Amino acid sequence: MEPDLASPLCEMCGNELEPGQGRCPYCRTPCVPGGPGAAGPLHRVVNLERGRPLVRQALDRLDAAIATANLQGVKVLTLIHGYGSSGAGGAIKEAVRQQLPFLLLQGRIKEIVDSEAFEGRSTRGKQLLRRFPFLAGHRDLNRANPGITLVIL
Repeated sequence: MEPDLASPLCEMCGNELEPGQGRCPYCRTPCVPGGPGAAGPLHRVVNLERGRPLVRQALDRLDAAIATANLQGVKVLTLIHGYGSSGAGGAIKEAVRQQLPFLLLQGRIKEIVDSEAFEGRSTRGKQLLRRFPFLAGHRDLNRANPGITLVIL
């Protein structure tokens, strides 16, 4: 399912809410659709593997999420692409990690942060946390989760 600009968003993390949901399924924050923070979230989690899509569908979801996030002023996307059931990396992960450098060259994204590099002790990690202090509370900081990639917009 592609993001819809009219969909209600969580005030805390900016993720889409299902109609009638009172709590965000990602950050568990109680939400009132259309609340004051809904117009300008800084971070959004995009689950590219939700519903077990085909690779092409996941890449379409990625394109739509980036376009929507840019329109809404989102600064960082956490892409959940999974790691693959074989333990060697899944097709969606591989396709996303091949597509992101192309999007970087096009200027649609500014930076790619592989999960393995998303830690607060390195120089790059410290710079990232200084630029985006809200990432200090990210659940995958310092975990080297191979199922995610961060994108700076």
